[in-house]
Amino acid sequence: MVKQNIAYSILELAIVSQGDTIKQTLNNALTLAKEAEANKYKRIWFAEHHNSDHIGSSATSILIGYVAENTHTIRVGSGGIMLPNHSPFIIAEQFGTLAQLYPGRIDLGLGRAPGTDPQTAAAIRPDFMQAAQLFPEEVTKIQRYFSVENKKSNVRVPIAEGMDIPLYILGSSTDSAHLAARKGLPYAFASHFASTHLLNALEIYKQEFQPSEALHQPYTMAGINVFIADTDEEAEKLFTSMIRMFVGVLTGARQPMQPPTYMTPDLKEVLQHPSLHAMLRYSFVGSKSTVKNKVKDFLRQTGVDELIAVSAMFNMQDRLKSVRLFAEIMNEINKE
Repeated sequence: MVKQNIAYSILELAIVSQGDTIKQTLNNALTLAKEAEANKYKRIWFAEHHNSDHIGSSATSILIGYVAENTHTIRVGSGGIMLPNHSPFIIAEQFGTLAQLYPGRIDLGLGRAPGTDPQTAAAIRPDFMQAAQLFPEEVTKIQRYFSVENKKSNVRVPIAEGMDIPLYILGSSTDSAHLAARKGLPYAFASHFASTHLLNALEIYKQEFQPSEALHQPYTMAGINVFIADTDEEAEKLFTSMIRMFVGVLTGARQPMQPPTYMTPDLKEVLQHPSLHAMLRYSFVGSKSTVKNKVKDFLRQTGVDELIAVSAMFNMQDRLKSVRLFAEIMNEINKE
């Protein structure tokens, strides 16, 4: 059964297309946010990745500020801050500042992965592995810094105390489901690239959920890849850029987002490779009617409260059109 009033949002990595600069890519992220806002998307989140020539979303909180300053109503947040890379104190200061400037609009999604290779992770924070193991305690520190009660502490983040900054636990395995449930926080699963544990993780979260001051009942989000065009064939063509990008990730031959090509038999065969298939399983590609049916099936299967869409396309105009069509789909589903 599909829930009523499913929220829909965007996750943005700011992937650089061939021929574009990083500045153009970051400017495009704002254009995307404005389009999402006009089409009643609930939020746009920015990822955290490091040491990549072709991903612009690395200083996540700065990008959040840029987009929040130039939009009006859409929520803006992190999907996510990779907390073992950071001091919880500094993150509390950054997001407290953002919440003061853009009240009621800032989300803090937290993950425990490095968002980069091991050597870079060690350069960012030499004790990364230890910090990753302490992720639950580090989340608790941020909650403490955000609390009004912390005013009595000797170590405080005054700019963040009592601010409305919802926390979300991000994950791609079942570990994060246990943590989100135990803390009574909303749970966002990265099924746009990690499909294997999605259903199991959602079930664990719902079964183990403990109500908290932040959340009285479970709230789940799932990442999906969305490529919508006028025809199935056109959408498949747009999707080829992302297939090539993921092949580059798996083989280590990374390059900017490539122009789309026709979906060849070779590319279809590549999609069936077990690793790639697992990564891109929840990719909904096609015309509006085709994608609508796939989305409804996914909602019935998962029972999630919110979809967060990734649409890494080469051409910005194609992407904006897909964003508009996905909003139409979600509005139609929510009226049924």
